[in-house]
Amino acid sequence: MNTQFNTYNFAVLIPARYQSSRFPGKPLVDICGQPMIQHVWQRCCDAVGSQKVYVATDDQSIADTVTGFGGQVIMTSSTCLTGTDRLAEANEQLGCDFIINVQGDEPLIKPSDIQAIINDYINHPEQIINAMCKISSPEEFDSLTVPKVVCDQHGSLLYMSRAGIPLSKEGDFHFAYKQVCIYAFSKQHLKLFHSNSQKTPLEAVEDIEILRFLEAGIKVKMVEVEAGSLAVDIPSDVDKIVKKITLL
Repeated sequence: MNTQFNTYNFAVLIPARYQSSRFPGKPLVDICGQPMIQHVWQRCCDAVGSQKVYVATDDQSIADTVTGFGGQVIMTSSTCLTGTDRLAEANEQLGCDFIINVQGDEPLIKPSDIQAIINDYINHPEQIINAMCKISSPEEFDSLTVPKVVCDQHGSLLYMSRAGIPLSKEGDFHFAYKQVCIYAFSKQHLKLFHSNSQKTPLEAVEDIEILRFLEAGIKVKMVEVEAGSLAVDIPSDVDKIVKKITLL
């Protein structure tokens, strides 16, 4: 745990919902004897300490599971359009200056990557911060469950897509980056995001929340981390996580 963060008014929030179109009940799926949400929670606690970590959910079974293993819960409404909307609702109760969002479907997320995003936000508090890492294989580049990141030469996000970008005119993969789902948002940015009553057009098509900020003309700073965590998007991804954990 990094105690230097104790002087800042922030929280790490893990948005979690039971109803997922591709994987209902995903936060509670068993991974090596623990629900997935507990794996994520523990890694967040390792980064900043348990007092700054909360799970934001509208589901009582998830809430009961989290309190059962000692975690803190913020209950939100069931009308949230996205996980980021859920964070905005949760921060109406917490009143933090900024929020670190860690997705609840990345049970191997690195505490050091969470700390890196916090440090970058502290140094650039006017910006939204998001993590990214290099894509290592054509298979990952072609996967529609992996958001691809394109930045300018200063690290500002130009676009993010589930399609394979950038792509040569011959249709070949040369290099690419993918999103790692750790974000830093100010209280003001969350309020602006949540003021939308519906998803913005590109956000809705791609199903990538960060595009709502780009469509509003707000810059997003991307921070490269060493290697991405494995995300659980569909049930078959669980086996990949279990194999990776057994090798650790």
